[in-house]
Amino acid sequence: MSAVPASPAEPQLTVPSFAVIPGGQVQQALEGREKEIVELVEATYRLHGAGDSVNPPSYFLRFPDRPTARIIALPASIGGQVRVDGVKWISSFPENVAAGIPRASAVLILNDHDTGYPFACLESSIISATRTAASAALAADWLSRGRPRATRVGFFGVGLIARYIHTFLAGTGWSFDEIGVHDLSADSAAGFRGHLERSGTAARVTVHESPEQLIRSSDLVVFATVAGQPHVGDLSWFEHAPVVLHVSLRDLEPDILLASTNIVDDVEHCLKANTSPHLAEQLTGNRDFLDGTLDDVMAGRVTVPADRTVVFSPFGLGVLDLAAAKFVYDEVVRSGQLHVVEDFFHELRRYG
Repeated sequence: MSAVPASPAEPQLTVPSFAVIPGGQVQQALEGREKEIVELVEATYRLHGAGDSVNPPSYFLRFPDRPTARIIALPASIGGQVRVDGVKWISSFPENVAAGIPRASAVLILNDHDTGYPFACLESSIISATRTAASAALAADWLSRGRPRATRVGFFGVGLIARYIHTFLAGTGWSFDEIGVHDLSADSAAGFRGHLERSGTAARVTVHESPEQLIRSSDLVVFATVAGQPHVGDLSWFEHAPVVLHVSLRDLEPDILLASTNIVDDVEHCLKANTSPHLAEQLTGNRDFLDGTLDDVMAGRVTVPADRTVVFSPFGLGVLDLAAAKFVYDEVVRSGQLHVVEDFFHELRRYG
C-alpha cells in the first residue's frame, strides 16, 4: 500500500513589530532620489494598469462648520514585488496658511500582506507631496515626447506641491530658460521666487500679475492651487498648445478640457468630486473627451498629438502613496534606525 502524502505545512504567520517613522526620516529617505522615485511611480502605474492593485474610491470627510476643510482616506493594496496594503489619512485645511502652518498634514499606515497587521505609521505629508511631484514629472516627460521640450514653465499656485514639482522636474533632467510664477497671494509668489533663486536655477524667474500672462508665456503649465471650482476658461490663452499638469484638478472650465487632449491617472477616480473632468462629463453626458490614462500613453495605446493642448489630470492614487511609503520603510530598515514601539500589540492570545 502506498504511503499517504503528508499535507503541506501550514504557513507560519507571526505578528510583525510596529514602527513609527517621523517626517525627518521620511525626508532623509526620499531626498535626492527624484529619478528613483519617478521610476517607482512609473512601475506602480504600470502595475495598476495591469490590474495588480486594489484602489477603492477615496473617502472625503467634510465639515458643515468648516466648508473649506476636508480629511481624505485613501485605502489601497499593491501587488508586484511591493505586496503591501494600507491607507493614507490626509487633511487639507487651507486656512492654516494664514496662521503660518502648512495646509496639509497626513499619516499613512502600512499593513502586512499576510496577516493584515499594521506594521508602520509614517508621517505622510512629505510622501504625498513626493508622489504627487513624481507623478507630475513622469507625465511631463511622457506627454512632451514628440514635441519640442519645454523651456518655459509656469507655476499657477505656489505652495508646497509646486516646490516639490519644481524639485522633481529639476532632479529628472529638466532645465528651463524661464520660470513663471502666479499666485493670489503676493507673499506666496515672492516666497516661491526666493526659493527658486536659492535652488540655483539658471532660469529667469518672473512673477506674473495675471493668469493670462502666466499661461501664454509657458510651454509647460503647472496648476497647484486649492481652487474648489473652475476659474480659468479662456480658450485663447492656450492657443500655443502647452502641456498642462492640472494637479489641483478644479482650475479649468470644462470648455478647456473639451478643446484639449485629456489624460488622467485613473478614469473612475478622476470623474468624481466635481473635478474639472467630472464637470465636463456632466456637461456632455459622456466621457468621449477623455483620451486615456498615463499608463495608456506609456504602453503606446494612446499617442498624444504635438499640436494640441494636452491636459494631465491626476486624481492621486493611494497605490502611489503605498509604493513610496514602502520605499521609505525599507530605506529606514536598511539604515538600522527604525523606531519600533515595543509591545504595541497587546492581546495576542485568542483566549488570554
